[in-house]
Amino acid sequence: MDDEKFNIRRKGKIHSDTVVRYILVAISFVSVAAILFIILFMFTNSLDAMRSVGIWEFISGSTWRPLNGLYGAYPLIVGTILITIGAVLFALPLGLGSAIFISEVAPKKIRNILKPICEVLAGIPSVVYGFFGLVVIVPFILQNFSSQTIYGSSWLAASILLGIMALPIIISVSEDAMRAVPNSYREASLSMGATKWETTRKVVVPAAASGIAAATILGLGRAMGETMAVLMVAGNTAIIPQPLWDVFSTLRAITATLALEIPEVTPGSVHYSALFMLGLILMIMVLLVNMSAKVIMKRTSRKFGGPGSNESFFGKLFRKKAPAEQNNAKPSVFSFISKSKMKRSFMLTALFVLVWMMASLFITSMYAAAIAMAAVVLWLVIGEVMKKIGATNRQKVAHTSLLMVVGVVMLILVFLISDIVIKGIPALSWDFLTGYPSRAGRQGGIYPAIIGTLKLVLGTMLIAFPLGIFTGVYLSEYSKNTPTTKVIREAIDILNGTPSIVFGLFGMAALVIFLGWGYSLIAGCVTLALMILPMVIRTTEETIRAVPAELREASFAMGATKWQTVTKVVLPAAFGGVVTGLILSIGRAAGETAPIMFTAVVAIQTRMSIDIFSPVMALPYHLYYLAAEVPGSSMNQYGTALVLMIIVLSMFALASIIRYRYDKKVRW
Repeated sequence: MDDEKFNIRRKGKIHSDTVVRYILVAISFVSVAAILFIILFMFTNSLDAMRSVGIWEFISGSTWRPLNGLYGAYPLIVGTILITIGAVLFALPLGLGSAIFISEVAPKKIRNILKPICEVLAGIPSVVYGFFGLVVIVPFILQNFSSQTIYGSSWLAASILLGIMALPIIISVSEDAMRAVPNSYREASLSMGATKWETTRKVVVPAAASGIAAATILGLGRAMGETMAVLMVAGNTAIIPQPLWDVFSTLRAITATLALEIPEVTPGSVHYSALFMLGLILMIMVLLVNMSAKVIMKRTSRKFGGPGSNESFFGKLFRKKAPAEQNNAKPSVFSFISKSKMKRSFMLTALFVLVWMMASLFITSMYAAAIAMAAVVLWLVIGEVMKKIGATNRQKVAHTSLLMVVGVVMLILVFLISDIVIKGIPALSWDFLTGYPSRAGRQGGIYPAIIGTLKLVLGTMLIAFPLGIFTGVYLSEYSKNTPTTKVIREAIDILNGTPSIVFGLFGMAALVIFLGWGYSLIAGCVTLALMILPMVIRTTEETIRAVPAELREASFAMGATKWQTVTKVVLPAAFGGVVTGLILSIGRAAGETAPIMFTAVVAIQTRMSIDIFSPVMALPYHLYYLAAEVPGSSMNQYGTALVLMIIVLSMFALASIIRYRYDKKVRW
């Protein structure tokens, strides 16, 4: 009889776990539904432009003048690509140099300080970067290159600013890739008499090449999808530079075009449809970039003893071919040129072309060519001198150079924060924090913007946290390698790579117009929740996966069901990491402008409402409005920027503290 009761009870437990599994699967498909609806709304709203203009005519057209019925997106696409390339050229040397120093040169204590400091750059809201570029970088360019630019807003300003914003991604991912290189590679190189710098340059960096390439591509994707920073400093002229490399020319990116024109366009018009078609093109561009990074990152694991790797990377790197192998090798048309010589020739050619292009903006082409040749000769001379000074001295020079690179990154961070803090503190007062804006924001306070930001954060949390946590639990504890799971993971990856401006477009089309919610708090919260959902899912999944299997097995051995084990054992054990991810995601939501400017916010609000279908003020959009639309509001601009930065960076600091304390308590 007891056995019969026990079997009945066991059947009940199995049934309840099955129900839980189905519920979690249904919740997990929210990400799939979200990306399908985003694609559906972007595509259907683009159909009018496709029919009226034509896809090829739209992409290849050289003139963007919607008021005249001209919808040529080619200058906007070129502008987006040029700004992105400039950002990567600026960020890659600084990011890679900093990553090498943090990974291979800095002592452990210094490394534990430098990496979090570099990651602070990722926590600063994009609109604060845009404000910094508008009040610091643009005036600097105008003052020092007044003969090349009229306003200072330019391709150069946008690329520098986006390069600074891309630094955290390049530094973090590159450093992780180099730290993943097995220590046996380093030890083998050092045992053969190589210096630490030779080991870094010839072993570690080549071994981590895939990860570094992925970091570069991810940084490129970050720059390509940025809205507010580009909008505020690029000049927003839909032209192609003449010559093409004129970095002082104004440009207009796709994101800036969407931000500028969507608020003024009539829904249902060809212009409206053309803007959605631009958003669809941007989404495809960023998706291709992120997919490339994903493919490249998969190669990293295969280098370290993965499938198809019978010989170690170090052995392949240093071993010489046996005579038989050399004799049997197929000859190549380039066999008389070594790879090192080809690489060196390519680098010297690239150096010559780059220096000539930049110099030709200031002087005639002939003099520019002479300067470019002198730069190549100087590079060769420096190379010969470095060969003669000895390996130890070369290492000292290299490590000193890397230290200087890290110093430049730290200087950028210190200058950015100190400029806003020093000029923003005088604006802070009780009246500023608790008052309502007056004179279009030139005077008064930012109380409605603070409360509106907190409302958006709270609403986003209530929507995104349950969905993200339950999806993370499903992927880590219940899912198997099935087609269903693969679909969910791909949807999350696509959602994670979708530019924030595209979320704004979707929110406007689906929530504001289609569902009739209008510009409202609830529309902004849903839009922000979809944007941060992938981050919540990923951090939850990874943290839960880190919990040892022994804890689960012990719980099962005591008769607990799977769901009881998850809720009573696994989640409490992973609490610190889950909370850290949640705080970081909310920090991102609090600093976003593009998704809410189309769905939730107004520039000025003199009274507040508790109605979720009413619009709100928000600090990010208020800062953009003051900086771009309200001259004479410098004091309130800096005060708003400082308050926003304090709120967002406080969340990141809290996440770091929780992560640090959690890591100290974890015993596995």
